[in-house]
Amino acid sequence: METYNEILEKIFSAYPMYHKVGSSAYKEGLENIETLLDIIGNPQRELRCVHVAGTNGKGSVSSFLSSYFQELGYTTGLFTSPHLVDFRERIRINGTMIPVEDVLAFFEEFQDKFAHLEPSFFEITTALAFHYFAKHKVDFAVIEVGLGGRLDATNVITPLLSVITNISLEHTQLLGDTIAKIAFEKAGIIKDRVPVVIGEFHPESFPVFEDVALKHDAPMFIADNNYRITSDLNCCNIEDLDGKILYSGIKNPLDGEYQRKNIATFVQAVKVLEFVLNIQQDKIVDAIENVVKNTGIMGRWQLLSERPRIICDVGHNLAGLTYTVQSIREEAEKITGKAHIVFGMVQDKDIAHIVPMLPQNVHYYVCRAQIERAMDQEKLASKMREQGLSCTTYPSVNEAIEAAKSAASEEDVIFITGSCFVVGEALELFQHKLS
Repeated sequence: METYNEILEKIFSAYPMYHKVGSSAYKEGLENIETLLDIIGNPQRELRCVHVAGTNGKGSVSSFLSSYFQELGYTTGLFTSPHLVDFRERIRINGTMIPVEDVLAFFEEFQDKFAHLEPSFFEITTALAFHYFAKHKVDFAVIEVGLGGRLDATNVITPLLSVITNISLEHTQLLGDTIAKIAFEKAGIIKDRVPVVIGEFHPESFPVFEDVALKHDAPMFIADNNYRITSDLNCCNIEDLDGKILYSGIKNPLDGEYQRKNIATFVQAVKVLEFVLNIQQDKIVDAIENVVKNTGIMGRWQLLSERPRIICDVGHNLAGLTYTVQSIREEAEKITGKAHIVFGMVQDKDIAHIVPMLPQNVHYYVCRAQIERAMDQEKLASKMREQGLSCTTYPSVNEAIEAAKSAASEEDVIFITGSCFVVGEALELFQHKLS
């Protein structure tokens, strides 16, 4: 019998992994995952799901929804990607990662039966998640789309509710080079007569969503047409568009400017679910305040150290980094010291538009995560220097963080961002130091 480490090595090496190597690992179409699920007994048919797509925020919204179901007392599965430190982060029940034994049992039973399909990493992981959730008879499962929507491996479910957080240009080589084309791919998760929540109104994406929803007779709700999130010190309020406060003084552990959009999307989704499922209890505030405890979500404006303040955030594309940069500026204004940024990216990001928006008058510790897809730190630093940014380069995330810590005083703040993989390596580093 293979060990967990041997299985894990096989998962990472034998099955192409998009997040590690890029588009060469992307399998277009649902035929493979449908055949794979047939082999393991179609566990997805036993699940009551919420399906969450979008360019940014889908991991946070998925976690809020999982936390909501947990606060109602339901056993809840949560499938997200990518993982930051441990592969098992992707598959959780009530916040607890899938046990090693369940991963081993799945591969021992099925790997020879599906080997001929040459499945992708994400197809295998999706099948494992569905199998695990069905085996443990979860009451609800919150399923995050991996990439796109229409042809994503998760798009074999018929959910209770579909959610599309927002749309911006990303993965254009796979999903299309306009907002409308990407919206069409995301809209692929809309199902017949299944309500859909759209997080943000956009004039280019809305007609696409409206058209697809009408064809499927799917009721559509636009979150930012109904809710607004305001901040007051360390708390947030949920208001309607007339300014009436619906919930106040909420302590949101997922800090950062962009979480306002995610909370509005979550609230709209809950209001639809309350109607669909005839839920009487109001657990919105509890779900938000306990989201980290309930789900184990990491890397969203996460505080790693107090003196100096070290904050990591998984913002990694133009839209996501726009909000991250805004939060960085706001955080830097609160301190008496200086700001330092540990920064790395992957090769297929929109560097030409991202670099000019980065804050000036900050020193950057430019690094390369230890994955094939990571951008070379010298190439990235060269582009940043062209924009007048102050940079030093480091061959690893660890070395960049240590350099930033050595240069920082206790009154300074260090931000770690630009890539999920940079943040993941930072989290692993800090976990080892704290353990």
